Amino acid sequence: MSPEEGDPAYLWDMLDAARRVVQFTRGVTFAAYVGDPMRQMAVERALEILGEAARRVSEGFRQAHPEIPWRDLVGQRNVLAHDYGEIKQDRIWETATQHAPRLVGMLEPLLPPPPSEEVH
Repeated sequence: MSPEEGDPAYLWDMLDAARRVVQFTRGVTFAAYVGDPMRQMAVERALEILGEAARRVSEGFRQAHPEIPWRDLVGQRNVLAHDYGEIKQDRIWETATQHAPRLVGMLEPLLPPPPSEEVH
């Protein structure tokens, strides 16, 4: 399988993870988020998955879609995975509440509906 053939699966993983980040923070205040280590870890893990999937998207697809912040997504994944002592919850919160919803809107048009949602 060429890298381009895997792109749809990685994009679906990115979209799923971004939607989860939005879901995990919807209706939650920053104070409640900071006071909830389980929620923090859930958001961080979803962001890590998002960044890993973004890293695997082919270079050709990334170049064709410069509106997606590929480098930032992968960079954040690297911090979460390797520099976890440097995680700043205010930055994670900003990503979760401001950037993730916009990313969902950017990714949705790039993907066809899943087979179960196709209209015949």
